[in-house]
Amino acid sequence: MRKLSLLSMMVAIASHTAYAEDSTLALTDSNTTQLQIIKVVSADASATGLMPKFAGGLVASGGRLGIFGNQKNLNTPFNLTSYTNEYIQKQQARSVGDVLRADPSVRVGRGFGNFQENYYIRGFNLGSDDTAYNGLYSILPRQYIPTELFERVEVLKGASAFLNGSMPSSGGIGGAINLLPKRAGIEPLNRVTVGTDFNGGYIANDVSRRFGENQQFGVRINTAYHGGNTPVDQEKSKLGLAAIGLDYQDDQFRVSGDMGYSNNRLNATRPNVTLGAGVQSIPTAVDASSNYAQKWTYSNEEHVFGSYRAEYDFNDMTTAYAAYGFRHGTERNALGNYTLLNDNGSSNFYRFENARVDLVNTGEIGIRSHFSTGKVNHQLVLSASAFQLNSRNAYVMDFFNTRNSNIYTATQYSIPTLSNSLFQGGDLNTPKLTNRTQLRSLALGDNLSMLDDRLIVMLGLRYQEVKQDSYSYTQVKTSAYDESKVTPALGLTYKFTPQFSAYANYMESLAKGLSNSTGDTLKPFVAKQKEIGVKYENDLIGTNMSVYHIDKQRAVTENGVFTDSGKYVHQGIELNTYGKITDTIKVLGGVSWISAKQKNTGSMLYDGKKEVGVPEFQANLGADWQLPIPQDISLNAQVVYTGTTHATLDNRLKVKPWTTLDLGAIYKTQIVNVPTTLNFRVNNVLGKDYWSSVGLFDNINSASNSNYGYLVAGQPRTFMLSASFDF
Repeated sequence: MRKLSLLSMMVAIASHTAYAEDSTLALTDSNTTQLQIIKVVSADASATGLMPKFAGGLVASGGRLGIFGNQKNLNTPFNLTSYTNEYIQKQQARSVGDVLRADPSVRVGRGFGNFQENYYIRGFNLGSDDTAYNGLYSILPRQYIPTELFERVEVLKGASAFLNGSMPSSGGIGGAINLLPKRAGIEPLNRVTVGTDFNGGYIANDVSRRFGENQQFGVRINTAYHGGNTPVDQEKSKLGLAAIGLDYQDDQFRVSGDMGYSNNRLNATRPNVTLGAGVQSIPTAVDASSNYAQKWTYSNEEHVFGSYRAEYDFNDMTTAYAAYGFRHGTERNALGNYTLLNDNGSSNFYRFENARVDLVNTGEIGIRSHFSTGKVNHQLVLSASAFQLNSRNAYVMDFFNTRNSNIYTATQYSIPTLSNSLFQGGDLNTPKLTNRTQLRSLALGDNLSMLDDRLIVMLGLRYQEVKQDSYSYTQVKTSAYDESKVTPALGLTYKFTPQFSAYANYMESLAKGLSNSTGDTLKPFVAKQKEIGVKYENDLIGTNMSVYHIDKQRAVTENGVFTDSGKYVHQGIELNTYGKITDTIKVLGGVSWISAKQKNTGSMLYDGKKEVGVPEFQANLGADWQLPIPQDISLNAQVVYTGTTHATLDNRLKVKPWTTLDLGAIYKTQIVNVPTTLNFRVNNVLGKDYWSSVGLFDNINSASNSNYGYLVAGQPRTFMLSASFDF
């Protein structure tokens, strides 16, 4: 794999790129015989290709709605946002989390004890494990997903078990994320991008070509290398990746395939800070550029992955489809995560090492048919899906062999020698199978439109099987979980005018039930969502407002009985806007109010209290101004506000609200007849020191109550400069 990584770097330096997101082509020969018009961008192998961009180009006019495929925003009974590659490039976004900083319903956090990106949608956690790639879960790099791998980021807010199936890690209660791979455009353009944050640098290339008489074959190659220091002192990171996307389409048959390789290495990355019982108040946030990580800590992950889709049109009304995806991933780390002992920053840590190997295989098949019964039009879908994850693990945890330090003035140690009191599971060099997760489902749905397409009714059921076998580190099966559940769905959309619609939905999400230490196991947890909203779009501006209520079952022990009678209850209002307010000013932003409470917890200490890590108010506002001068220069700004966040289940400790300001400028010109884009950006312009997120290890899917959360420090002021050359 190291040879492949080196090859990726060499290709990146030598090759060029092309980028075209939405395009069609009409070719003529010397006799002016017109060939078939081809839509070339079709990440999911569909005939319609990507949904068109909305005015301003920052978001699309719709997106993938699970088994129903692409749908227009105004026609869907959900809150759906699809961020385009144009937006990704403007922001110099490097990961999915960087893109989602624009969304007022989403906040980006971290996993417990590692550096995995977590996304809190409507207050519920969605790990990067549960991110979908072209509609299939858990086939992308597990902890960090680089933006070079995808064209768009689609965010569906709310429960979605019927549309997408249950997620492998039981996430997705508050929403789902689907990433669309890149496809070859019409023009054989070549793009090389180089950039720096004045600590480290990167080079990334896209190569895109189409072949065949009708341009029916497409190839797109992406390579990138990132390396060097980060804006945080003493941190180092290195990322190498290579990906190829192929597609073919004719009148009836379409197929696409993607293969990728990613190697991500982190050294001395600043860890989370877990609050200890001796903390009486939230400590002042550390200097955003300071680092208390031990220099011997590291986290490495390496993945090979792929996704393949095909569609065949039997006739104008009926299409069959199939998809398959896989991932083989290896991870190894040595960590020294801090536990805060008091309000003065005094902390301790212990040595923890972990090795993990994942093998994921997943797929789906289905058939869609469009037909009419009287004055009612139908989009009927029958779909089946399957998922399997074999996870091999090993660990060493020297829990009692602690070292003292301080988050403000860290003490550095050589890597501690392992003591005789350590806990160990398996061999780090040869991790064994510890978990096998299998998901199978069958879904039947119908999208009915009537009254001249003013009224759209979505109906459906999904039968879901959840199986999980656990094994000891000596390969003895310790538990077997085998349960099933039917999740219904109902959605209504009514279009009062072509620009204005109202909607309502009832949806459910599904998560594996939990087991306690005595072996009692619960049925699958169900999260029930009720939502209403309104949407408006004209040729320039779009806006939507949603009001929702989600309650999710929770494991509790009451009077010595292990039950699922507990609940997390999230209620909220969302308001989003996007588009252009003038020919030269683009906007993207919104606000979100969330009330997230614990109910029936089995403890008076927690009943009715707010959930850990869920801000009551969040707001984002981004704007882009094209200057009224002959030169092609635009300025952009983004403000992100996150309200007070509780850090303990008993609500005794709270993290202060924070606001960041980002500014940027983009200049498009030509250098020696080569189209060139220069992009300068400053994130966290005011140099704010803040705790960017709060997490809780067992906040979502655990049978126990751990009162104390963990804090993640925000990123410092960061200067970013990139140059893209289209040859």
